[in-house]
Amino acid sequence: MYRAAPLRGTPSLRDMAPMDRAERDALLELLRLQAEWGADECLADAPLDRFAAAPSRPLAADGADVRRSARPERGAPRSEAAAAAQDAPAAAAGTPRRPAIALPVPPDASRAAALAAGAPTLDALREAIAGFDGSALRDTATTLVFSDGVPGAPTMLIGEAPGAEEDRLGKPFVGASGRLLDRMLASIGLSRERDVYLTNILPWRPPGNRTPTDAEIALFLPFVHRHIALASPRHVLLLGGVAAKALLGAREGITRLRGRWTRLPPEAGGLPALPTLHPAYLLRTPAAKRDAWADLILLRRVLDGAAPPA
Repeated sequence: MYRAAPLRGTPSLRDMAPMDRAERDALLELLRLQAEWGADECLADAPLDRFAAAPSRPLAADGADVRRSARPERGAPRSEAAAAAQDAPAAAAGTPRRPAIALPVPPDASRAAALAAGAPTLDALREAIAGFDGSALRDTATTLVFSDGVPGAPTMLIGEAPGAEEDRLGKPFVGASGRLLDRMLASIGLSRERDVYLTNILPWRPPGNRTPTDAEIALFLPFVHRHIALASPRHVLLLGGVAAKALLGAREGITRLRGRWTRLPPEAGGLPALPTLHPAYLLRTPAAKRDAWADLILLRRVLDGAAPPA
């Protein structure tokens, strides 16, 4: 394998410098990760850093920069509309937090809600999900992944979606991230066979392990809400940004949400919930294990009798 030398234009094979084994292995690992995420097609001949690309400026009909032409001259009096627009950020500083994100309502959401509400037991809920044909994920996945652990345990863990190993075995968190999760739980004296109950937002594996869409999350949320009600935990550990945003309706990322107790909305039972980092993220970012350990300590304190903040 070769890497491009710093030459002008497109390098030829003769312009390529040999790549050492460490660099080659690192690139291959990145390719494997992209393939797992579902990035398996090339859309352009060369990569584009869209974060570094400068945004285009809107132009008026005569080619002038709209943003410049719309800017008032220095010292000119402001109109009421302009004053309100410029003063809006300062006024917003004292406004309440923005409302939660509203997920799109898919066509079969009402049918999913009816099926979920009609399930009196966990076994009935599993059968209802298995028979629900409102999602194409069922056609591409191998196995329904419903739950693992102890129903009725005081702590319920909710992740994102099944991966390849979970899809094959029909249980959540049984791959590499599941093994790490087991070690994390053991570090505070917990075991999935004795102390916790596990599930995911989605019961079917998305193709290529891609991130679930907002529509897919909204479609299965009624089942998740019913799952929480039937499992009857005392508190919930939300593993990763997808689970946290789906159940809390939050706008922030998981690195901002983690580290503090919050509460699920009434439709999800209003239980105390602690967002934390997903084990798969910790495998990719080992330095973040320190934050995950701090979250586990918060969970352990509640299990030992400390009351989570209201």
